[in-house]
Amino acid sequence: MTPSTSAVAPVSEVVLDAAGLTKHFPVRRRLRDLLSRHAGAVHAVDDVNLTLRRGQVVALVGESGSGKSTVARLLAQLHPRTGGEIRLNGEAVTVRGGRRFRAYAKRVQMIFQDPFASLNPVHSVRYHLTRSLRIHGRAGEGKDGLDQALTALLSQVQLTPAERYIDKFPHELSGGQRQRVAIARALGAGPEVLLADEPVSMLDVSIRLGVLNLLRDLKDRLDLAILYITHDIASARYFADETLVMYAGRLVEGGDSETVTQRPAHPYTQLLIDSAPDPDRVAGAVAAEVADRGDGEPPSLIRPPEGCRFHPRCPHAMARCTTDLPIPLPVGDRDGHWAACWLYGEPSAEGVAP
Repeated sequence: MTPSTSAVAPVSEVVLDAAGLTKHFPVRRRLRDLLSRHAGAVHAVDDVNLTLRRGQVVALVGESGSGKSTVARLLAQLHPRTGGEIRLNGEAVTVRGGRRFRAYAKRVQMIFQDPFASLNPVHSVRYHLTRSLRIHGRAGEGKDGLDQALTALLSQVQLTPAERYIDKFPHELSGGQRQRVAIARALGAGPEVLLADEPVSMLDVSIRLGVLNLLRDLKDRLDLAILYITHDIASARYFADETLVMYAGRLVEGGDSETVTQRPAHPYTQLLIDSAPDPDRVAGAVAAEVADRGDGEPPSLIRPPEGCRFHPRCPHAMARCTTDLPIPLPVGDRDGHWAACWLYGEPSAEGVAP
């Protein structure tokens, strides 16, 4: 398995973990014929290992198309996986619908990127939250019990007084309020795990911090395990305990968030951080620096490159990178920090660690 800080965590704290998680989407016949008769699938996710622990946040970071959202949907059992194993509290779980899926969804809930798309526009806040409570058997006794449960949910996401919001429709709420309703709907199940798929990327910059602080508060108060998916590595440093970096369907680096964001080891992570806005650097200088250290488009996931998938864009690529798939290697003196990069393997005359 991938080295990570979870290796030293007590087993009792692990809520959800995945080993060798893989998803290949078959290519439609017409597109396959246009590309190649031998191209059979999109390699969206390959051999991903991660562990979610109670009371902690794991961030999964990467550019668009890297496979982050597919990982979340696999963990939520919304897609059947091609390979690998998902374990909930140590027990391997595979569900395809029905009662078993409902029982799984009661413990593992997902928060989607766009709250306006994930909430039915013809139904009120009351309907969305009531449905969640009733499906998962948490609606209380009678009308009074239901009203108390609804008020408690809205209070948990800081939408108070509840009477102001309970009968509104999604279009009558701001983006931040809609996302808080979506979070409340997920909490209606009483979950142990939240899978947050870019929960603030559709919100105004001014209210993103408030939603992240809300999720942090819920994590502490309810002892939740949270997977936070984002393309913003700066927010991962602020919000997450552990950060995993994903490129072209594979994990390339991981460790505690402070180390990964302040002392990135993999060339791709370094480029991600250099691409982030920094008021202390001139925009032109940043663009020149990133261009000098590697550019180009992400590879095709129908026919991914041999060896390291980042090597066509990597400024430190060696001959070995084009043929051998890199394994996770320990980096530096920080326990749990690793990078899937041959620069941290045995010394080579072809290159040195950046």
